[in-house]
Amino acid sequence: MAFLCDLGPVRGTGHVMRCVALAEELAARGVRCEVVADFESVPWAADQVAARGFGVHPAAGPVTDALPVLEALGAHATVLDSYVATPALSARLGAGGRPVLAVVDRDARDLVADLYLDQNLGVTPADYPPGLPVLTGPRYALVRDEVLRLRPPAPLAVRRASRPQVLAYFGGTDAYGAGPVVATALARTGVAMDVTVVAPRRELRDAVAEAPWTSGQRLTVTGPPPSLMALAVRADLVVSASGTSLVELACLGCACALVSVVDNQEEGYRLATSTGLAVGIGRLSALRRDTDEAVTALRGVLGDDAQQHRLRQAGWALVDGRGRGRAADRLLGLLESRVT
Repeated sequence: MAFLCDLGPVRGTGHVMRCVALAEELAARGVRCEVVADFESVPWAADQVAARGFGVHPAAGPVTDALPVLEALGAHATVLDSYVATPALSARLGAGGRPVLAVVDRDARDLVADLYLDQNLGVTPADYPPGLPVLTGPRYALVRDEVLRLRPPAPLAVRRASRPQVLAYFGGTDAYGAGPVVATALARTGVAMDVTVVAPRRELRDAVAEAPWTSGQRLTVTGPPPSLMALAVRADLVVSASGTSLVELACLGCACALVSVVDNQEEGYRLATSTGLAVGIGRLSALRRDTDEAVTALRGVLGDDAQQHRLRQAGWALVDGRGRGRAADRLLGLLESRVT
């Protein structure tokens, strides 16, 4: 099985990480998995893939230039997770009857595939053209082994200590520099807390450290840690983007505050905050100008044990961690039908 994924300082790591989740499921069933992406631009992502025993195949630049690398693998099927892939590229991947699964976000973008997967909140088959074979919603959420091992058997109770534990992270690259903006909002709450901010680049770490922290706020700034989800499951509040990481945080039963970092996160942000899955603290473009509303929202959730518990329950119930198995069943069934 080949995986062709977007990856890069601007494209982030979300496409690769959700493909890793599906690859872990397939590998557990005896399927050999090979991942093609621009690994040279984000070396630590290559380490993550290799550590799981999957093939790492660097392809400089976007997936549109990766076809020679992919075709040389001779895979029997392909999983495509890309915002820049063209319909022509997806059609080439399926040449000769090889099945293609396209992982998409609220829009199939005319990609040619045998099966589509859209794990986003609120999406149903009715959002796609009639007859399109699409697996929709958190029922098919792709969650990694690391998260499944940490998922509690029931939503954890709020662990009110003398100081709330807060984690803030915005993907493997924080391409849009959300970390320092959110750090400023957290500092301005004045709440005594222990804050860990994941900042992948040196300039981001320096900017986070310069936020107006008070003497009662203890700050840890780090690059991508070995086990981000282990930090998340221990936190009283996780502040993150309303992107692909939300499904993993929900699966763990984390209490979340969300930022809409880019336009394609707007709908997910609206649904997550309006349905009680997370607290919204605003859009990044607005927060750069004024963090007052974010400060108010953060103070509210940090001081409200009952609200934190409701958030934990909502996420844990929504994402059961079995979505990747359901997706693998469908993909392998499709592959078997082609072979026979």
